[in-house]
Amino acid sequence: MNQFGIGKTLVAAEHQTNYFDEGAGKPVFLLHGSGPGVSAGTNWAKVMPDLARQFRVIAPDIAGFGFTEFKSDSKYDIKLWTKHLLGIMDALNIEKASFVGNSFGGALSVALALFKPERVDRLVLMGTPAGEFLQTPGLRAAWEYEPSLENMERTMRLFPFDQSIITDDMVRSRYEASARPGAQDALRRLLPKPNAEGPTLVKGFPEASVAQIQAKTLVLHGREDRVVPVECGQLLARAIPKADLHIFGQCGHWVQTERRAEFLSLVTQFCA
Repeated sequence: MNQFGIGKTLVAAEHQTNYFDEGAGKPVFLLHGSGPGVSAGTNWAKVMPDLARQFRVIAPDIAGFGFTEFKSDSKYDIKLWTKHLLGIMDALNIEKASFVGNSFGGALSVALALFKPERVDRLVLMGTPAGEFLQTPGLRAAWEYEPSLENMERTMRLFPFDQSIITDDMVRSRYEASARPGAQDALRRLLPKPNAEGPTLVKGFPEASVAQIQAKTLVLHGREDRVVPVECGQLLARAIPKADLHIFGQCGHWVQTERRAEFLSLVTQFCA
């Protein structure tokens, strides 16, 4: 796997789409989060080979993000992103799959489970926004980000609990992806603009909506998450009828990186 960049290409929802497709078995989609310079490669490179030993693992760059096409005249919203994800499934002849969603990818997984439940087997929702909460330092920094190595490092340090996991290579690769034309525009269409004064309210799917999800669900959340509050994970686990919750202590927004071994064990057992 090309760790941080280009995989295979297909067309979905009229977007040239970059994606990785490894392994064999039950199909499992890995859906990346938001944040400057995000892509499937930066989110999943360190866990995809392990999961691909047991599953067919597909990790796409969602429309407007990573190395998938960005169109300045497109309206990027949950409807387009859901259509794009369904288009990827159709192009790969996958009728039903499990979805592991990180942050924004978790919200997209929730949307698919609500709008097209017949296409969803199981859900793993990791650091996923839900309900209403005040904009966190991590989300504010992501919206305000302007491409530079210094700004990228400053923003990334808001994501994990353990700062030592952030390397120069990680900062450089995400900075380079963030500097691509349109990259920050797509991100700003996803996140609410911070208010000049006072707190900014962020709205995820309301509790009444997620309560309609029938798929078996595993909710994973870092207790010290400074991007999406742990209360969002607790709301999801409380509302979704067939949900289990695992909270990781001394862990921020990157469960798959910060607690890699436990993440792999939980997801492998659950999706199998």
